[in-house]
Amino acid sequence: MDATTAYDLKSVKLPYLAGAMLSTFIALVESPLGGALIPNLLQSGGITNLRRRHFDEAPTYLPIHYTGAPATEIGAVPVAEWPQATAPGPGFRFATAWDYTAAYSSGSLSPEDVAQKALAAIEASNAADPPLRAIINIQREDLLRMAQASAQRYQEGRALGPLDGVPVAVKDELDMTPYPSAVGTSFLGKSPATEDATVVARLRAAGALLIGKANMHELGNGVTGFNPHYGTPRNPYNPAHYTGGSSSGPAAAVAAGLCPIAVGADGGGSIRIPAAFCGVVGLKATYGRVSEFGAAPLCWSVAHVGPIAATVADAALGYAVMAGPDPNDANSLHQPPPTLAGWDNADLSGLRIGVFWPWFRHASAEVVAICEAMLAHFERMGAQIREVVIPDLEAARVAHLVCVSGEMVQAVDTYHARHHKAYGLDVRLNLLLARSFTVMDYVKAQRVRTRMIAHFKRCFESVDLIVTPATGIAAPPITAAALAGGDSDLATLTEIMRFPAPANLTGLPAISFPAGYTSAGLPVGMQAIARPWDEVTLLRLALAAECVVEHRAPQVYYRMI
Repeated sequence: MDATTAYDLKSVKLPYLAGAMLSTFIALVESPLGGALIPNLLQSGGITNLRRRHFDEAPTYLPIHYTGAPATEIGAVPVAEWPQATAPGPGFRFATAWDYTAAYSSGSLSPEDVAQKALAAIEASNAADPPLRAIINIQREDLLRMAQASAQRYQEGRALGPLDGVPVAVKDELDMTPYPSAVGTSFLGKSPATEDATVVARLRAAGALLIGKANMHELGNGVTGFNPHYGTPRNPYNPAHYTGGSSSGPAAAVAAGLCPIAVGADGGGSIRIPAAFCGVVGLKATYGRVSEFGAAPLCWSVAHVGPIAATVADAALGYAVMAGPDPNDANSLHQPPPTLAGWDNADLSGLRIGVFWPWFRHASAEVVAICEAMLAHFERMGAQIREVVIPDLEAARVAHLVCVSGEMVQAVDTYHARHHKAYGLDVRLNLLLARSFTVMDYVKAQRVRTRMIAHFKRCFESVDLIVTPATGIAAPPITAAALAGGDSDLATLTEIMRFPAPANLTGLPAISFPAGYTSAGLPVGMQAIARPWDEVTLLRLALAAECVVEHRAPQVYYRMI
């Protein structure tokens, strides 16, 4: 199939709505007149066109990739394979997990010192003008207790490993005692969680210093990071710009130096988009590789939990701790044994990188130029660039929209009658649209999922990775109109989401890593997608990029060590 004719994604020009105009529009949609407006919304979102198309494939409701014998319930990444510190790349150097543990081991700093610095930095960041709003909930006494226990372990020579005493932030979508989980809303999370999410429990068992709950786009139902209830997080590279979402707080916390690792969640790019906008690394592993137990049940068939980190080694360390089967999550019990063997092999000789050029180049000129320059670096490192063709990306876009929004509106249906007017205007409008989806729409989306899994599987017969920009644009500015009450900017959202969603729909692993900076100094991320369970090759490619990118310091950065 010809690449040009196979490519069917389009940029869109839709009206920008904010403030009173958006409020009035939503009121009309919710009124008896809404029935006349919904068809136009469905047409604009591509739902109407999907309804006209026919797909013969049987539906795939969960993108589980069955590959060989599954791991046992205790089959985590072997400790012997856990990453060691890697040589820093050129330019600005983020503090890493190993910097913390080295300081503790030498006695030049203690976890208690870091806990106090974290408390002071978070307070200062939220008192700044504008406030960073990366961390929105801190339990001071709990943090100091963890720090004291870690300090005692170091004093007694029994540190738990490379995460002991290392600050880690957790997205407010995941349960962490003794914190509530508000999921970015104003009405959830009125009582503390009674049990840690599995990934939080694993981080706690590794000695991580859990510094607090990180901000997020409300319900994870957006990709800018906007939140009217807790304050919109600011991009550390330019506080006038968005962080990306929905894991906005975790990415901002890492980029601002508050922690080298944070826990994010990704239903349609929500780890990779903010990682790209904030100049850090975000890994979405294969569907089922990381347990979802204790994460808010929002979008079951596309949801992933994973690390956002300052460096590739930190991302690998976070993954090593989080990955592996969990009896509390049935979807995690189908995976082969997780491994990190060879993750730090930056020799790309013979690595076959696939590029679907019309897709790759459907981004701003600066983003394309920066990502093409990175491809040239990969070629000089020995990689082979091969063209691939991926049809039906428009159907995949709409199918993902139906899955993520349709499942989310069902997940929060219990609260609809009492709380639907408590949502921010953008989320309220998105959920209104999702309530008009039908069972036919949902089943057709699952048939599209089957087709897209087959398309990517065919591509991986000839390549090892498929690369794209992580987003179509760099971080957009935060408008005064949005801050005043929220906005609806579907044209911009389409540019942001062009590349990440297929990996959620298909369940394939994907990573975002820094590729460079725009002329305005905003970070640009590159995305790589791999075969099921091949997170190692994603990390290898990201590490190769880290060796050549001249990293720049964020405008907002707190030195903790």
